[in-house]
Amino acid sequence: MQKLNGETLNIVDTNIEKLKELFPDVFSEGKIDFDALKTNLGDFVEKENERYSFTWNGKEKAKKIALTPSTGTLRPCKEDSKDWETTENLYIEGDNLEVLKLLQKSYFEKVKMIYIDPPYNTGKDFVYKDNFNDNLKNYMEVTGQLGEEGEKLSTNSDQSGRYHSNWLNMMYPRLKLARNLLKDDGVIFISIGEQEVDNLRKICDEIFGDGNFIGEAGRISKKANNQGDYWAPNFDYLLTYCKNLEFCSPFFGGINYKAYKEIEEKGERRGEKYQLIRLYMTSLDPMRGCNNQRYYIECPDGSFVIPPGNNFPENISDGAKIEPKSGADKVWRWSVSSYLEKKDVLYFKRVKSSNLVDENGNPAKWNVFTKTYLNDVISKSSASPNNFIENHLNQSSSHELKKLDIPFDFAKPSSLIEFLSETCRVGKFDIVLDFFSGSATTAHAVLKLNTKDNGNRKYIMIQLPEITSEKEDAFKEGFKNICEIGKERIRRAGDKIKKEFLEANENLKLGEEAKEFNTDIGFKVFKLDSSNIKAWDSEYAKDNIQKSLMESVDNIKEDRTELDLLFELLLKQGLDLTTPIMETKVNDKVIYNIGAGALYVSLSNNISVDVADKIIEENKTYNSPRVTVIFKDNGFANDVDKTNVIQTLKVAGITDIKSI
Repeated sequence: MQKLNGETLNIVDTNIEKLKELFPDVFSEGKIDFDALKTNLGDFVEKENERYSFTWNGKEKAKKIALTPSTGTLRPCKEDSKDWETTENLYIEGDNLEVLKLLQKSYFEKVKMIYIDPPYNTGKDFVYKDNFNDNLKNYMEVTGQLGEEGEKLSTNSDQSGRYHSNWLNMMYPRLKLARNLLKDDGVIFISIGEQEVDNLRKICDEIFGDGNFIGEAGRISKKANNQGDYWAPNFDYLLTYCKNLEFCSPFFGGINYKAYKEIEEKGERRGEKYQLIRLYMTSLDPMRGCNNQRYYIECPDGSFVIPPGNNFPENISDGAKIEPKSGADKVWRWSVSSYLEKKDVLYFKRVKSSNLVDENGNPAKWNVFTKTYLNDVISKSSASPNNFIENHLNQSSSHELKKLDIPFDFAKPSSLIEFLSETCRVGKFDIVLDFFSGSATTAHAVLKLNTKDNGNRKYIMIQLPEITSEKEDAFKEGFKNICEIGKERIRRAGDKIKKEFLEANENLKLGEEAKEFNTDIGFKVFKLDSSNIKAWDSEYAKDNIQKSLMESVDNIKEDRTELDLLFELLLKQGLDLTTPIMETKVNDKVIYNIGAGALYVSLSNNISVDVADKIIEENKTYNSPRVTVIFKDNGFANDVDKTNVIQTLKVAGITDIKSI
């Protein structure tokens, strides 16, 4: 029986395995022969001593910390969660550096879109104080979980000799880890100010590859601004990189979704959104190849209509045409052949005044429209969004937070995240990550998107529980840290979205049917902490070496629950934190079935063959191709029971058996 070591994904080992796959001949006795590697790389090896590079004080340490596995875990917090049993959304409290490390196995190459709005390094905002020896301990001290009082996160003053270096040391390892989580067609958007946009571009070119740089957009943040001695800043930047340009779809944009207000009530396209567009537009020039576009159209009451002009067809009949003689003879958008082919899909609206004329030359009583379906436009559009974004002002965020009664300054509007999600084609079942989540704007945007198209997108929010100042409105209203603000915003936003949806169902138009509300407005809360297993917590082992030797019989910390341990095992096994967990019992011994037979865990004492038999019985139902079983190392009454359990499982074909 193999003993688990509690490590997160070791990125160095993973990279070495990839190198072995590409160049097996460069390894000799487990070591890399760099001369052989250079030979394989041929002309791509730099032979000159001097070459372009971007460096700063602490860069090598920043690289190292990104490669150092975390000894922490994520502990479930049911009391802060919403719809714990059913939700697939995650809200994680903790230092995003450590959390990103812990997510490496479970969410490796699973995220479609990352949006982050990190500190802009204005001299007034903080940077995370990373401890290169033990960042988890540093986090515990900062949040007041170690020592008498937590350390305050200080601002990164521009008077500091390492003003830019401190910021780069914070960003580099986090972006390095974030890249691993992106799918091959994944995209990252980073909002940033002018203080660090150049430096951020340089480190992203290094981490993502300059060939995967998609572009740099500007976003108008405010229309008026009286600040600044020279230019009054009213926009910020949006750096965009993809994981692999080969797989990244072209961006999609240029659609005004609000224009699609109508909903089809019948036929095959029932329930689809569309907009009505006039078949006659005054802007069409009749003298530019429009010879087949001036003709009569028959209306529902038997009358005929045609765009205004001086010349009319001799015969008054459906489709009767005439060539325009001058610019005064207006035309339809469709040719007569297109009209005759598609006239069944036209929409006629009776009006008091129309810019069309009837067969007698009088103002018509009808307007003629075509239906343009939103789904068709989305599937056929090749329009790219402009790289100057004007419609998502910070003022919009202030309004939406005010409606939710959430006190928070400088948040981005959720409409911006919606726009970016649609731009990079986030699918209905994709995952969106934000590891500087602030007031949880990104989560709010995902909820709105899912409600809009009945999607099932999932979000992962990560936020340091930064303490609110006693001077801030948030503190006065009872929010002790930013995480409390973010969680409450998601709760209120979800409730508001659901309420508005149900109210719309109560005020349906004639012929409309009520829809079912399927949006997942819940979220599971997890909090960063040290490992639940004594042997896996290096700090615990160091401080309690004598005690740990005496208590080696029980390897689980006294203040931890089985649920804590279960989710740590999910992370170590590379399973999603929203993986379904079912519980069964056999003779008072609990067995957890995780991921429909992918993992069985029993943390009970006095385990015997009856537990193995139950696992084998359940596995027949799921027939999972690969099954892992985990027990406590001291969970057996004696060595005979331990051997019998292991052999019983192996005979049934279950060979991946581990202990903690």
